[in-house]
Amino acid sequence: MPDESLHQPHDKLFKVGFSDPVNAAGFLREEIPASIAGRIDWGQLRLEPGSFVDSHYRHTESDLLFSAPLADSDCLLYLLFEHQISHEPTLALRLLRYMVRIWEAWLKKHPGPASLPVILPIVLAQNAEVWELSPHFASLLDIPAGLENNLRAFVPDFTFRLIQLANLPFDSIRGTPAGILILRVMKAERLAKLLDDPVWDEVLMIQIPRETRELLIRYILEAGVDKDAFERKVLAITQPEIRSTAMTIAQQLRQEGRQEGRQEGLQKGLQKGLQKGLQEGILEALLIRFGQVPLGLREAVEAICDEASLRNLHKASIQAASLEEFTRSL
Repeated sequence: MPDESLHQPHDKLFKVGFSDPVNAAGFLREEIPASIAGRIDWGQLRLEPGSFVDSHYRHTESDLLFSAPLADSDCLLYLLFEHQISHEPTLALRLLRYMVRIWEAWLKKHPGPASLPVILPIVLAQNAEVWELSPHFASLLDIPAGLENNLRAFVPDFTFRLIQLANLPFDSIRGTPAGILILRVMKAERLAKLLDDPVWDEVLMIQIPRETRELLIRYILEAGVDKDAFERKVLAITQPEIRSTAMTIAQQLRQEGRQEGRQEGLQKGLQKGLQKGLQEGILEALLIRFGQVPLGLREAVEAICDEASLRNLHKASIQAASLEEFTRSL
């Protein structure tokens, strides 16, 4: 899958975890109707390249596309991850747009009279409160009462699977250990429960790859949890490997924070020094050329901090024919 700019930590966690077909299969096979899931060859689930979301929504959603054999054919599973706080009533319309893009991309790769593959659209919502949202596209249409049957042949319709973390208890999330913990963390983040026991399930955490464990812990720390409470939680962990990883990442983040603070302070110092130098250069040029700099003019120059403005004034202090002409440059 091509490298993409991930605008939110939610995106990174989602894509790192569920770009792995094993994690995706472990979760999706439990969330798709059994009559369909039982006919999909999950062992051959494959991640397809590309993203199909609108640029306008890149900050609030991510997507993954998979292909897999379905009975004696093939299907596509489209997983849209929604991490905005509130839902949009026209979500089904966006899904239809994305599905059309998927089919168009498929046709470019498979020219000819071949049939289009079935797309199973699934929306995973990282919400704190349950959304009242119909999963039927036709519910968006204003169909006159009594004409439903007559218009059915003219109305496009599909149903998408809406999975709401707000509607899933922690212990009801199914899949691989990595997939379960990622979704528990995402759910807990919305509820401010990142230090609760379901997130720090040692039985699950010890089973996931070290890289995933580190990503989860970093996500938790960067979400702004209380640092003292975090340390107390970590000290209560019985697995030495998990405890060591958590403390190491906490120390790394503290060090990164100090380093960023030093760099920011240095940058501000350099900027302030540059501004001071430009201001002094302007006042010195005016003093040499005109023999005096009125107090009000000096204060006006010293009140300017914008570098571009100061550079223009420095040029004016050299070129102006009089103090009055320079003053008009302010």
